Amino acid sequence: QVQLVESGGGSAQAGGSLRLTCAASGSLGALSDMGWYRQALGKGRELVAMLNRYGETAYGNAVQGRFTISSESRSTVHLQMHMLRPEDTAVYFCYAAVGRTVWGQGTQVTVSL
Repeated sequence: QVQLVESGGGSAQAGGSLRLTCAASGSLGALSDMGWYRQALGKGRELVAMLNRYGETAYGNAVQGRFTISSESRSTVHLQMHMLRPEDTAVYFCYAAVGRTVWGQGTQVTVSL
């Protein structure tokens, strides 16, 4: 089994920064990529950022240029969020692709004016 532990998040003012961390443990032999999705109240889940085993990254259009995903190790990724906006308010879910998709429990990010 694969488990994901998310940390970070919380509240920030518009223009501020926050950092999320996701640590994976368990059977990671098939790990191909990790990243983050988010879901705002009343909206669907959208891609925030992903990082694959080759070091390639991809970002959602809404966060391009403001958020950066990086890896501390093969099983731990960070999401550095800068220039936060109120529309970034959402629950952020870490995921890991290990032949199937495993999701974290989600962490709330709230950005106020």
